[in-house]
Amino acid sequence: MSSKNLVLLVVAHQPYIRHVEDEEAHALENDMLFNSISNVYIPLLNTLRDADSRFSGSRFKISLVMSPTLCEMLSDEEIQEQYVAWLERRIALGEKEIARCADDGGMLLNASETLEKAKNDLSDFVEVYSRNIVKAVSDLAEAGRVELLATCGTFAYLPHYSDMTEVLNAQIESGLCSHRRFFGSLPDGFYLPYLGYSVGIERVLRSYGLNYSIVDGRSFFFSKDDVADGIFSPVRCEKFNQLVFFANDSESFAELREYSEKGVFKDDSRDIAFDLPVSDLSDFLFEDSARIPTGFRYYAKDSSLYDSAAAQKVADECASDFVEKKVGKIVEAEKLLCKDSTLVCTVPAEMLGACWSEGSSFFARVIEKVVRGGSGVELTGCADVLRMLKVMKVEPQLISLYPSSDSADGFCEDSLDSSNAWMIRYARKMSCRMIDIADRFPNDTGLKIRLLNLGAKELLLAQSGEWARMVHSGDDDDCPCFAEYAEEQFKEFIKSFIIVYDSLGSNTVSTEWLTRIERRHRLFPWMNFRIFSKKK
Repeated sequence: MSSKNLVLLVVAHQPYIRHVEDEEAHALENDMLFNSISNVYIPLLNTLRDADSRFSGSRFKISLVMSPTLCEMLSDEEIQEQYVAWLERRIALGEKEIARCADDGGMLLNASETLEKAKNDLSDFVEVYSRNIVKAVSDLAEAGRVELLATCGTFAYLPHYSDMTEVLNAQIESGLCSHRRFFGSLPDGFYLPYLGYSVGIERVLRSYGLNYSIVDGRSFFFSKDDVADGIFSPVRCEKFNQLVFFANDSESFAELREYSEKGVFKDDSRDIAFDLPVSDLSDFLFEDSARIPTGFRYYAKDSSLYDSAAAQKVADECASDFVEKKVGKIVEAEKLLCKDSTLVCTVPAEMLGACWSEGSSFFARVIEKVVRGGSGVELTGCADVLRMLKVMKVEPQLISLYPSSDSADGFCEDSLDSSNAWMIRYARKMSCRMIDIADRFPNDTGLKIRLLNLGAKELLLAQSGEWARMVHSGDDDDCPCFAEYAEEQFKEFIKSFIIVYDSLGSNTVSTEWLTRIERRHRLFPWMNFRIFSKKK
């Protein structure tokens, strides 16, 4: 193993949004997942499979987080059917677009490329991956090309519950149970959503046998201790706690955002769905439904006609710049520290295609340039770094980490401000009630068990950090406004939990209501409400 290591950690998460019966009314919300499958997950799988084939004689590994809610949706057969139908409608629209753009060479080329991609997506999803993206990821992990990390059951921002150990246990335990169900093993590492760290989380993580986690670079920089190796070596927080923390390179995300804004890249906000008459979109849109993005986008960010060849050339230049910066950091650190150096860079999955159309090409080129760069830097995973340190009998430094996150200005302010502060009040109150009833009904059976398990699931969903962030971003012009939808979903989860709580108290339950909610929220079929019980 090299003494200079680069860890590329891709973080894939999406909130649990499942609308099957009312698909037409929620086409825009469903579109979030479908676009991500086409533009992020399938391209990412293709990139890793291609790299595995092309660089079969080279050592490289990518780290990956796939949140439990994302895995649940990707494994849902009804959602898979919806996605196939969505692609077929996109292909039908594409055929019409070829005819409409026949007299404009530039637009015709763009329409043809988009149509071809839709056809390839359908072929890859159905034939290559047998509709099972999670299984394809698991296969890459077994082949040693992907190092999987677990994360919280519903991607909750844990510092909001730092004084409620039972909630921390429930989120971590549900994440690990889900990971084992989908990937057949337990991981070495655990990803803290939004890199949210607060003092004491390390004890809970270690109690589940985990070996490492990631924190934002600020946790190292603002420590009251002198961190000898900066962000280039892992550290520990407690003398008798073997869990180690790696620091994320805080500059990486800003660099990716800067690359994605270059004028030559595709303007993802300018879609024919918002330019053409509704009659021209009838092959794709549901009747009387809201306009949703079609994926047919013909212009670059500088308002010129999109040129895919020019965009790919710039994406290659961006990849070269990114690799040069990261390799330069690692090499310089090794020289100054006179020891092995590791740099961890987290990459939000949406930057690899959903928010930046050329992101998947950029990522493929980054892998190639590191593997074939000849710099001596190796693409690896944190678990491999830890094994190397153990062989070399190197003890990580003991420091006090500073509480922080990678969101907003470093403290996840967008999850708790004047727009969404009311949400945490309800989530915490319901958490107290769940902890109470988990201990009050430990040995019940039948309908009560179903009620308790449903209550646990509804509470976990309410704790998801995405709802508060959507409400916060309600006035953000850079993204679709899902504030009203997020508020509606959050209230639905809370109301369902209150019904569960009241039903247990009155010893009555509507089996029709219980069955309907269970059918609507099909995640975590293994759920055991006792994950909220106080540990003896």
